[in-house]
Amino acid sequence: MKLAQESQMVGFQSRFLDFHRGIRVGNLGDHERITRILKVELESRFQQSFVTERWGRGVYWRWIGYVVKANKLAKPISSNVSFGCAKFFLMIDTDEQLFKCGLQVERGYLKKSDKSSRFNLETDWDWHRLIKLLRSNSPMEIELKRLVLRESFILQAGSWSSKKSYFSKSNFPTMLHLRKKLKSAPEDEWASFMVYFSMKEDEILQSSGNDIVDSILAIFEEVTPAMKLCIQTAL
Repeated sequence: MKLAQESQMVGFQSRFLDFHRGIRVGNLGDHERITRILKVELESRFQQSFVTERWGRGVYWRWIGYVVKANKLAKPISSNVSFGCAKFFLMIDTDEQLFKCGLQVERGYLKKSDKSSRFNLETDWDWHRLIKLLRSNSPMEIELKRLVLRESFILQAGSWSSKKSYFSKSNFPTMLHLRKKLKSAPEDEWASFMVYFSMKEDEILQSSGNDIVDSILAIFEEVTPAMKLCIQTAL
């Protein structure tokens, strides 16, 4: 897989993925910073702008997301936030000691609060589109079966904090079961749907920085058809 920035030196290194602290983004040059490298590549491939989101502060971030800017701006209520948009993501799950990368769709709080209104689920979020897609024999079911049953991706669904469930080849769910699982997430907790490929620390450390970047981009490519189904603008 050729990188759009191949004429430049790509200085990302496997040690920048720290399984105790997160993804290193601080005190690095643009050619070393994974956020910059991936954004340049995504915008080159899709010929449109992406917005970079993050969870974390300082030198290390736990989670990084890439939102299609046009999809974000198309939201009549929620264009000022990225929570309502399906997104490519990568993260270090320090609890599970895994590097995860793929597609994520978030659901905000169902219990409305003026103090945290930007976190409330709104009618224009991609979450609603996802829920409608989870039907038997639907294009989304076809994509999820391909990703999980053939490509060994994992589905993670439910509350972000405590009650999430995992589905793989051995327990691939019906779309009805998956939809019910997502709908049953507690109203006062953040919930999400993720389809991702994961790697352990020893796999990461045995890989070169370029190989890891190529792997991330290949994973993004695999989940792109599902992403296209979830967003309201072209990709």
